Order: sequence, then structure tokens, then C-alpha cells
Amino acid sequence: MLDILNEIDSFVWGPPLLVLLVGTGIWLTIRLKLIQIFKLGEALKLIFSAKNDGSGDVNSFKALCTALAATVGTGNIVGVATAVKAGGPGALFWMWIAAFFGMATKYAECLLAVKYRTVDANGNISGGPMYYIENGLGKAYKPLAVLFAVFGVLCAYFGIGTFAQVNSIVEITKISAGIPVVYTGIALTVLVAAVTIGGLRSIANVASKIVPAMAVLYFLTTVGILICFADKVPEAIGMVLQDAFTPTAAQGGFLGATVMLAMRSGVARGVFSNESGLGSAPIVAAAAKTKWAAEQGLVSMTGTFIDTIIICTLTGLALTVTGVWCGPLSGAAMTDAAFKMAFPAWGGMLLMVGLVLFAFTTILGWNYYGERCVEYLMGVKAIMPYRVIFIILIACGPFLKLEEIWVLADIVNGLMAIPNLIALLALSGVVVAETKAYQKHLKEQSK
Repeated sequence: MLDILNEIDSFVWGPPLLVLLVGTGIWLTIRLKLIQIFKLGEALKLIFSAKNDGSGDVNSFKALCTALAATVGTGNIVGVATAVKAGGPGALFWMWIAAFFGMATKYAECLLAVKYRTVDANGNISGGPMYYIENGLGKAYKPLAVLFAVFGVLCAYFGIGTFAQVNSIVEITKISAGIPVVYTGIALTVLVAAVTIGGLRSIANVASKIVPAMAVLYFLTTVGILICFADKVPEAIGMVLQDAFTPTAAQGGFLGATVMLAMRSGVARGVFSNESGLGSAPIVAAAAKTKWAAEQGLVSMTGTFIDTIIICTLTGLALTVTGVWCGPLSGAAMTDAAFKMAFPAWGGMLLMVGLVLFAFTTILGWNYYGERCVEYLMGVKAIMPYRVIFIILIACGPFLKLEEIWVLADIVNGLMAIPNLIALLALSGVVVAETKAYQKHLKEQSK
């Protein structure tokens, strides 16, 4: 089964998809005139100063926190470790490239989500790629929208949303605190059920409290590791830049990696982490209270910056300066070893708290993404059955192997991205027009 999944994964994540992902980001970056550089300051200010005066279910900050809840997860800890293990430190460089262009992609997809959002039969906002494909490109493209929604449900059920997160939680709690897998699985299932049954507002309330706290905790801990190994930081940065373009020499248990493997690992894990181009973040961005689609696009764009440029970089450098990347460990155990090298007494416990919170909030975010996809496919009557199946899958997650989980998650991620990227390229003119209208509005306001 693993061999078959690996073959499918290699095909899905082959050069065509990597070129489509990064190429879409490059195209949007050019058309939007480097918006991720020139408007980043404005975007970061909007996180806290957006007026939230439009129609929507949650404010811009809660929409961002819910999107970050879904993106800041195991991809930042286990995913980075997996990428660096497979492709060497150079994989981190390709994560940066994917994230830089991914910021333009995230801006565009979240802008379109607000522009083409609708209201469901329960009076809740519905939006995301399935709606901007059907309403933006026309009814003839509905099969593409349906395809995205189907892949979205599969991703929530079998990809980022459940197994990868649950597996990481039970592994780290067993390593750090010796808690049996069954107990962790039961506690997690109960907590997820308690929050997700309440829908978006319940998820957003939890996310807006946990996400900022966990991001600050993880930031301070990883910076602490870099301070402990300050003399190795310049060398680590050098390795990241050098290994991105040259094959890595074999070291210890590490068997060496080609440049293509570093590139593929970095881009694939970068996308797994920040989800730019996947079409997931637009689903919650559509629910933001805003009058301007471009405003929420800017707020959402900061998610990729925070997730990959800041958090993944800190994880990658921590793994490199401590040297654990070329040892025999992998996944959460590898990151755990790096934390313990810097803080032997409580490093493992800190990582456990960070990873559990990261993964738990990712489960909540993806529950909502899958729910909106199910609602698009089958209407509001399908929401509760979807939630029940999701909770059952959470309960099953602890007993599945790591390798199969990551490969399966990679496959459904890639499939989800394809319909979304086609729509983003086709609707790039709309994105540019909306951006110009918003910037014109800001200039008139400042007069």
C-alpha cells in the first residue's frame, strides 16, 4: 500500500504541479506588482485595525486566527522536520521561495472568496474556491468546483485535517509525558467534538484565544534554541543557502539528497504548512466581516508570512544548528531532540504543549473547511452527518502509521490545489481590478 501511495504522490507532486503552484504565485506577484513586499506593512496593521463593518460571520482577526489555526500545525514542526530530513537544510530555502510567491496566491484566493461569497440555507456565509469557480468563471465550470469540494472533504477527512494532526499529538504526548495513545485519543476526540459541534463561531472563538498564545510561546522557545547555539547560526544559514543548489553530502544516518529532492520537499512541505494555493484559507476568509474583498486578502496574506517565513524558518534553523537533522530520528522525535539539546529539563514539555495546541487548532480549522465543502455539495442537511464522521475519524487517527498518513495527506493536498490554481489564473484580472479599486478608495479616504 505504501509503495502504491508513494507512486501516486510522486505523480501528483511531480514537476507539473510544482510549476503550476510556484508559477501561479509568480504570475500573481507580477500582476499585483510585488504586493507581498510593498503592502506587507499595511497588511500587518490591518490584522488589528480592520473596521469589520461589512456583512459576515466573524471579524477579520478571528477569520485570520481560524485560518492560522488550520495552517500553523504539524506542518511547522513535523513537516519541517520531514522536509529537512528528506531534502537537507536546503529544503528550507525552497520553503521560503514557495512562501514568498505563496503570499500573492493567498492574497488573490482570499480576495476572490469575499467577492463571490454567498449565504447558505441556515443564514451562514459560504465561500471559497467552489463559489468563485462557479460564480466567477461561470456555470460551465461547475464540474471543476465540485471536484475542488470533493477533494476538500477528502483533505479534511484523510489529509491535513485529521490523521496527520492526531498522529503527531499522540506521538509527542507519548514521547514527552508517557501518556498512553488510547488516553490521548479519547481526550482529543471529546475536545474536538465539544468545539466543532458549535460551528464556525465556536471554532473562531477558541482559535482567536489559542493561536496568538501558542505562536508567541513557540517563537520564544525556538529563538531561545538559536540563542543557545548562536555560534552555529551563521553556518546553519550558509548550509540552507548552499544546500538549496548543491547535493547534500551524506552525514551520519542521512543518505544525502539531490537538489530536486530539496526543492520538492521544501515546496511540498511549505504548501502543506502555509496552504497557499490549496484553496483552504479562502473558505474561512469568505466569512470575514468586511466591505472590501482586497482588505481581507491583505489580512489573509499575513498568514503565509507568519506561518512559513517566521515559524517554519525558526523550526528549520533549530533542527540545523543542533545537528539533529542528520541523525537517525525523524518527525516529531527529531524536533523533540532539538528542543531537549537546548533545554534538557523542560524542552520536551514545551514542544509537547506547542505541538498539541498547534495540531488541535488545525483539526478545528479543517473541520470547518470540510463542512463548507460538504454544504456546497449536498446542502445544510449534510453538515451534522459530516461532523459525526469527522469526529469518528479523529478517534481512529492514533492507530494509523506515520508514513502512510503523510503520503495520503500530500496526495489529497495536491489534488485540491489543481482546480483552485486554474481558477486563480483565469480570474487574475478580477483580482487586479479589485485591488486597484481598493487602493483608489484608500487614497480618497486619506485626502
